[in-house]
Amino acid sequence: MKQVDSKGLRTVLLLAGAFITFTGVNIAFGGITTLGLQGPNDFLQVTDPAAYALQDSHVRFLGGLWLGIGLLFLAATRYLLQLAEALKLAFVLIFVGGVARLTMMQPDVTFGPDIGPSLAAELIGMPILLIWLSRASRKHADQQT
Repeated sequence: MKQVDSKGLRTVLLLAGAFITFTGVNIAFGGITTLGLQGPNDFLQVTDPAAYALQDSHVRFLGGLWLGIGLLFLAATRYLLQLAEALKLAFVLIFVGGVARLTMMQPDVTFGPDIGPSLAAELIGMPILLIWLSRASRKHADQQT
């Protein structure tokens, strides 16, 4: 893999991985209300503690998955070629998550300043990373033959 391709991609993965890991910790260990690492977490009033506990468990699980994706991105800064296929899957899954956001049907929220940048990363950034990684992996394979 060409050093420039590898270095740039690894830098992007480091930055994205750090952000994803940070937000993953916030959700995995804080649940629905989060740990408050991204801002105030007093936005919710529980009216059914049993239903809340169930949904909170689901959110913590999803936060743990998100944390795992962040750790994968970070590990890939060191083991890029070995983790290339797992990274490609993660890019696709994040893209699917971005598409799922569109089902909210509230464009003022989905495309607003709080969600818009994440949505752009999911729907535009992930395909770019997928193509970048695929090309870099192909270049490496061509150099090996």
